[in-house]
Amino acid sequence: MVDIKDDISYHSARCSEYWQQLQTLAKQPWSLAQLFAQDDSRAARFSMQAGALYMDYSKQCMDEQVLATLFQLAESCELSTRIDALMQGALVNTSEERAALHTALRLPETATLQVENQNIVADVHHSLAQVARLSERVRSGTWRGFSGKAITDVVNIGVGGSDLGPLMATTALDEWADTEIEVHFVSNMDGTQLDNLLKHLNPETTLFIISSKSFGTVDTLSNAKTALSWLLATAKLRAGTEDSVLRRHFIGISANSEKMSAWGIHPEHQLQLWEWVGGRFSLWSAIGLAIAIRIGMSGFKELLAGAHSMDEHFAQADFSDNLPVLLGLLAVWNSTFLQVNAHTVLPYDGRLSYLPSYLTQLEMESNGKSVTQHGDHIDYDTCPILWGEIGSNAQHAFYQLLHQGTQQVSCDFIACVRRYSGEVKNASLQQQHELSLANCLAQSRVLAFGNAALQESEVQVASAADKYKYYRGNQPSTTLLIDELTPHSLGALISLYEHKVYVMASIWDINPFDQWGVEMGKQMAESVHQAMQHTQQESQGQFDTSTDQLLQRIRQLS
Repeated sequence: MVDIKDDISYHSARCSEYWQQLQTLAKQPWSLAQLFAQDDSRAARFSMQAGALYMDYSKQCMDEQVLATLFQLAESCELSTRIDALMQGALVNTSEERAALHTALRLPETATLQVENQNIVADVHHSLAQVARLSERVRSGTWRGFSGKAITDVVNIGVGGSDLGPLMATTALDEWADTEIEVHFVSNMDGTQLDNLLKHLNPETTLFIISSKSFGTVDTLSNAKTALSWLLATAKLRAGTEDSVLRRHFIGISANSEKMSAWGIHPEHQLQLWEWVGGRFSLWSAIGLAIAIRIGMSGFKELLAGAHSMDEHFAQADFSDNLPVLLGLLAVWNSTFLQVNAHTVLPYDGRLSYLPSYLTQLEMESNGKSVTQHGDHIDYDTCPILWGEIGSNAQHAFYQLLHQGTQQVSCDFIACVRRYSGEVKNASLQQQHELSLANCLAQSRVLAFGNAALQESEVQVASAADKYKYYRGNQPSTTLLIDELTPHSLGALISLYEHKVYVMASIWDINPFDQWGVEMGKQMAESVHQAMQHTQQESQGQFDTSTDQLLQRIRQLS
């Protein structure tokens, strides 16, 4: 397997002449109002479509020269070679010396991808066949609990990508559900979610999916242990055994079959992950079992097909016509050169309510790095702080900061064009949808142009108003319109953002596929937890004075 560091000549993008040119260009005053006033064709030139996704990036603070220089920077960073390396199974995850083959998870069955002399596409589709088999057993009612009753509820226990991915997708695609089986998600370590959920579920008809790549994550296993205890409490009253509970109420998804077996997961109910699948890129794998249960295997395969269509676009389209490349380069321009260090995702569609949280993990866990792949300290800004909310809710929450605050924030507006337009139209819902679309376009316009967005008749009123009603504008944004939200278009949208992350990482020369930053806190938590079991005298001075003092307070109250 080829190491990307061996395949790509090492150079610092920081020293590139194009990097220097972009630094110079960033210093000039950028006015969106002036850019549009000087160019009637700006919107047409800075927009494009790929499949069901249409992207208008004309409200970004840039021009043709900036875009051309960004393309030159990408070429100097050998982005094309890096894209090929990703797709072909090279060691793009350099710190862990492995590939990052989430794109292989959505390859068609007829494809071939040789990695270390093995066609991994065959392995992927073997796993998908297992997902199909297990999901159909649950959906058809043939999967029975320990008392012989059919499953009515499925609980996915995971954290990070093992939770956010399937949670986001099942929520977005719930109207595609063709079963009465409800799917729930639990991730919180403190047990709050699980405790509240179990009060409303029947242990005889509840199936748990334990999703953990390592099968050692304390958050997930703590919830799984509680779920098992809850099931056993009822099973023992009905002459059920622990073996029957484990066999009939648990499915495991992991790269560690030994730990699954040791925990008690029956071999036939174990689904495989691979080390080359990062958690936040894993919803396309068996981690998507909950999605398949809810919308059916055909719907799940459409999700995969949509992602694959964007993979092909990313691999084949010229940079100037490449949605992920454009989205990624513009993000680099904003964060690194314009120093816009905050970014918000604003879907104007309630079905995409979990998309901002999903993208928060995808981008910040991937690109929140300050060391290059070669171990050099980075002296430029990389990943911005990212957050988001359903646009209509955000308007009443943090848009005040976007419009009148002191911080520059870049925005992604996302909206679905067609909705409630089936054979039986609901005029009231259709009107609500149109109102949501209108707000999406209006907010991006006001963020771009401020008070200048008002019509002439309204300017006179605004000019007489006090200074507190001033909108400065000039907040950069991109608008993504989706023809219609379907499994296929959602797959393409998620894949678009995955590849955006990779483009950014390629320019910054960082590894987006590891997450060492989360490990030390986990290790420290073990030491702190052990100290909690000891007396104050035994653990005094073990940590800093603040942590020691807080531990003492906890002991006093406990």
